[in-house]
Amino acid sequence: MSDESRLLAGVLLLSLVTVETGGLYLLRIVRGTAPVTAFQEKFARAGHAHAAVLLLLGLVCLLYVDATSLDGAAGWLARSGVPASALLLPGGFFFSSMGAGRETANPRFFWMVPAGGLLLAISLATLGVALLVA
Repeated sequence: MSDESRLLAGVLLLSLVTVETGGLYLLRIVRGTAPVTAFQEKFARAGHAHAAVLLLLGLVCLLYVDATSLDGAAGWLARSGVPASALLLPGGFFFSSMGAGRETANPRFFWMVPAGGLLLAISLATLGVALLVA
């Protein structure tokens, strides 16, 4: 495993601990001890699920990036794009639903959701093509 991938893997594993603590917030929502709207509950669930899945996918991608000859910007995109989308997508869900009684997404932050999805798609396509032509 390359040094870049090893270091990023360590950061991603530690980041999963923060996702785990976010699960405690979801437990409060489910138990009814956190006052949220139905919209906020849905966005909290979506943000939490996307964070966990994308961090795990990012860990898997690190192994595949090291199996390619990608370097430079394409290497960075394939190695770091999925973890970066694990910040953007969930961040968009969380930040756009913040605020007492919110019933709709705050557009000042919701842009992060499609941006994270686009970054995820580009990163996965870059890595997928690199693996096919390797």
